[in-house]
Amino acid sequence: MGNKLKGKDLIKLGFPKNNSINIALGQINRYRKREKKERILEEAKEVLQNPEKFENNAIWGKVAEGLIKPVEVRFHQLNNTRAPFTIYGENEIDDQAKYQLYDALKLPIAVQGALMPDAHSGYGLPIGGVLATDNVVIPYGVGFDIGCRMCLTIYPIKASFLKGKQHQLENILKEHTKFGMYETHDKKHDHEIFERAEFNDIPLLKKLKVKAFKQLGTSGGGNHFVEFGKVTITDVNNEWNLETVEYIGVLSHSGSRGLGANIAKHYTYLATKQCPLPKHVQHLAWLDLNTHDGQEYWLAMNLAGDYAKACHDDIHYRIAKLLGSKAIAKIENHHNFAWKETINGNECIVHRKGATPANKGELGIIPGSMTAPGYIVKGLGNSESLNSASHGAGRLHSRRKCKEKFTKSDIKSQLKKHDVTLIGGGVDEAPMAYKNIKKVMNNQQELVEVLGTFTPKIVRMDK
Repeated sequence: MGNKLKGKDLIKLGFPKNNSINIALGQINRYRKREKKERILEEAKEVLQNPEKFENNAIWGKVAEGLIKPVEVRFHQLNNTRAPFTIYGENEIDDQAKYQLYDALKLPIAVQGALMPDAHSGYGLPIGGVLATDNVVIPYGVGFDIGCRMCLTIYPIKASFLKGKQHQLENILKEHTKFGMYETHDKKHDHEIFERAEFNDIPLLKKLKVKAFKQLGTSGGGNHFVEFGKVTITDVNNEWNLETVEYIGVLSHSGSRGLGANIAKHYTYLATKQCPLPKHVQHLAWLDLNTHDGQEYWLAMNLAGDYAKACHDDIHYRIAKLLGSKAIAKIENHHNFAWKETINGNECIVHRKGATPANKGELGIIPGSMTAPGYIVKGLGNSESLNSASHGAGRLHSRRKCKEKFTKSDIKSQLKKHDVTLIGGGVDEAPMAYKNIKKVMNNQQELVEVLGTFTPKIVRMDK
């Protein structure tokens, strides 16, 4: 018999002539193509006879699901009416972002939505979009860079050190932070994240583990950064018992690197195959959390979020060591993620794509731009915003528009005006690309309380 497994081989075994055969072939060709056909057919026979035994199996789980309770693939129409929603800073948000939210609110699984004051259009959900759904997760509602996050560490060093040791601090960022697709640290650090079962149990993640190990402690391109700046605590009753003086801080913004991007791509493809939608909203295809793929994405998404945190921990560990100081406070938060939260008494999946969780008392950091302050905040737990706030200032101009509109000398004059040193960074990340952070903060006073500010002084970005 030929070496390549075919559908007729499975039909001979007794597999029904339905989608479970396509699923089986897809899984085998993806993950078992180097193995002997006889061995695979023996396993397939066992799956056919006892599918319940294989329900959570990494390779055969999806096939078992196809035999026990196949995922229903049917075209979903949008509702005529929208789920309830609130928009913050409506006058500062482009119409396309609003229309993207309106479309998402008409999905039959939508429960409630909100748009943050830094919002602008994106793929699927707009950036700054928050959407609660009923037991389903939308990969593009989470975003491509899963678990992208902010992390601020504050050191017991006076802010005047920034000027006195400017050259040394610049060198720390030049030599010890890595950006983009190819840069990695010469000395790699291990981390307990790589012991996680998901890296062995989920075939896709198993293939990505080596790359994830190499990229630990590195940052992406685009708007990702690591920067030294001045931290000013304005709340006398702050949780860290810090005096209201100026300290040195390190702020980083990055996500789950190639790991998250590959997870997003893989499960978005599966979602679009299982959840046909009208063409203009196809990016909002979802995975039911009661299905094999839904459960697997949930595990993979959470792993990617924890990996993003591990990357930031590594970045800040390296810098603290070079500073010869220990952080006295750390504030961090995810965006581009989905959480199980209670909305109006029911458990929902809350997607925050470019939005900061702002549950009551929850701490976060909302950056401005490289020439504007970021804000250390505490959530007020506003249910109308689905306990969310903005994740930054938000883009005013697209990357393409920036390249048409601004020059390098425009950026230089802005940096000089604000006494900021930039290492790397392209015209598409010009400070002028972003909305006015003070206006954005003004539009979310009912969402967060401000505890302090971070003012960038030495900024490192991708080239």
